[in-house]
Amino acid sequence: MMSAGEASGDIHGAGLAREIKKFSPSIEIFGMGGDEMQAAGVRLVRHYKDYNVMGVLEVLKNLRKILKLLDDLTNIVRTEKPDLLVLIDYPDFNWRLAKRVKEFGTKILSYIPPSAWAWRKSRAADCAKIADEFIAIFPFELPPYEKAGAKISFLGNPLVDAVKPSMTFENAQKFFNVKPYEHVILLMPGSRRQEIKLLLPEMLKAAEVLSASRPAKFFLPVADNVDESEIKRQVNAAKVEVTFTKKFRYDLMRIADAAMATSGTVVLEAALLNLPCVVLYKMARLNYFIGKLLVDIENFSLPNILAGKKIQPELLQDEVTTERICAEILKLYRGESHREKIIEDLQAACAKLGGSGAVERVAKKILEVAQN
Repeated sequence: MMSAGEASGDIHGAGLAREIKKFSPSIEIFGMGGDEMQAAGVRLVRHYKDYNVMGVLEVLKNLRKILKLLDDLTNIVRTEKPDLLVLIDYPDFNWRLAKRVKEFGTKILSYIPPSAWAWRKSRAADCAKIADEFIAIFPFELPPYEKAGAKISFLGNPLVDAVKPSMTFENAQKFFNVKPYEHVILLMPGSRRQEIKLLLPEMLKAAEVLSASRPAKFFLPVADNVDESEIKRQVNAAKVEVTFTKKFRYDLMRIADAAMATSGTVVLEAALLNLPCVVLYKMARLNYFIGKLLVDIENFSLPNILAGKKIQPELLQDEVTTERICAEILKLYRGESHREKIIEDLQAACAKLGGSGAVERVAKKILEVAQN
């Protein structure tokens, strides 16, 4: 059984399911996930979209629904008796589920374990008592779990294989109707409603200012799992032309000069394609206050964390302003020396993610744990 509670987990779960079925075609995989996992052959018992909430107040509003989900999945594990429960990220929910089903004697493997390297470091010891195995997708995740006595391994990062353009640079420019001399700036506001609500307005204002001072073509790549209504409402009200696209996202990222991006996996995808970003993050005041008390990290974007230093700009909370975004983006236009230095540093950071074949190695490990 797999348990993935958000879009990124759905994608990771789908990749694992496909690889597992290559090695063992008759295996049955079921669990909570999304459309990607279902397309990969996972029998969905619950869809994550029905339960995906973010932030303290949002969780409290939906608490009864979430507790009902926890009861339902616990009963499903009790009834179906899977050989292994694979937790994919989504820690606050998944570890409550794991603690319950551990009592049934179910083996548990954590893929993308809780971020004990960044906050609530005591979680590593608590989780080590529950899960039989841990598989990390970043090397910096290992130390707190190793210190807690957990059986943890880093087998590479699946994005190394997944993030590949499908066209040549020139063909991508033709597809997106971009002339060789034109600048391209991407707006990537994230997939959660709250992120879109808090960050897209400033991105659009920055695009408006940039279009007047240093013209560029602005694109907004939209993921399949995103509700476009709020994005389209904001873009239609803006005083700048922004092109929506769903196809060939990695090809678009490859030909772009730079991006305004909400902190998350997309920033690492951009780094793998040599696309520098101005990384933004903003949350509700209460969530930010609680986060400041709990989180102890110098940088919050993945490439900067991998590098161990700030190689591309990060703007957090009140720093997210039109002026700051514009000032940083202007340094990243093609032809700027600052841009080339950032790309060199991004390449060095991404080298720490390991070689290709990560998903295959993780799938083999999952089968090994399940069969043992």
